[in-house]
Formats: sequence, C-alpha cells, structure tokens
Amino acid sequence: MEALQEVAHISGRPGLFKIIKPGRAGVIVESMDGTNKREIVNVNAKVSVLKDISIYSEEYNKSTPLSEIFLTIKEKHGEKVDFDIKGASNSDFFDFFTDIMPDYDKDRVYSSDIKKIIQWYNLLAAKMPEIFEAKTSGNETKEEEE
Repeated sequence: MEALQEVAHISGRPGLFKIIKPGRAGVIVESMDGTNKREIVNVNAKVSVLKDISIYSEEYNKSTPLSEIFLTIKEKHGEKVDFDIKGASNSDFFDFFTDIMPDYDKDRVYSSDIKKIIQWYNLLAAKMPEIFEAKTSGNETKEEEE
C-alpha cells in the first residue's frame, strides 16, 4: 500500500487529495472528489498522508496502520462498504469497527474517525482500486518464486 503515500487528508477540508508535487509555497494537490481541481496547499495547513495514519489500540503505545485497516475492510466487505453513514448512530459505527479492529481504543477512537475511514475506503476503492490490488499481486509473486 505504498500508494497511500500519495494520498492526503487536509484538516478542515472534506475528502481526500492526491499529492502531485511539492511547490515553493506548499504542496500541489489534486482533489479526488471527481472535479480533479488542482491547488496549492499552504505549508501552514495540516496535511496528513494516509500512509502515516494509524488507529489506537487498547495495548499501550501500539497502533494499527490505516493500510491494514483498509485491507481488513476489503476482506470483510469487498469493493464497497454498504453502510448508511447519515442514518447510523454512534453505536452502529462502533459495532461496525469492532468487527474490523476488535482491539481499538474505545476512549481515543471516535465515531467521526470511523465515519472518515469508511468514506475514505469507499473513495479509494472507487478512484484508486490499484492500491488494494498491488498488495495482493505482490504476495502472489513472492509465493510463486518460493
């Protein structure tokens, strides 16, 4: 899931952005919402690369990378998570996520975090399905060589 290094979330903005390249005044990004709008994000903006995001677990100082969460979601739900985000209650989000990551820290992971993870997964599965396929094909190649 090295391709997650090219995808970012910008604090205070909805959706995900593909990182094009660094510029003088910040980072050039392209919106992944279908408009493909390019813009420069100021160096003062809080940009989080998805590869660097992890989810807290109950074990002290341990977290699970977002890439592993996405792979588990793919195994359990396929290409799209069919979940009513707008009509779901907080307990529905937590029940869903308990199935994905049973040992998540219930004090530090919020329903809004789980909502973002679902939305991000669906967006990435639709716009960049190769992210999930590259991991699988790489493992098959290693098995064939052995």
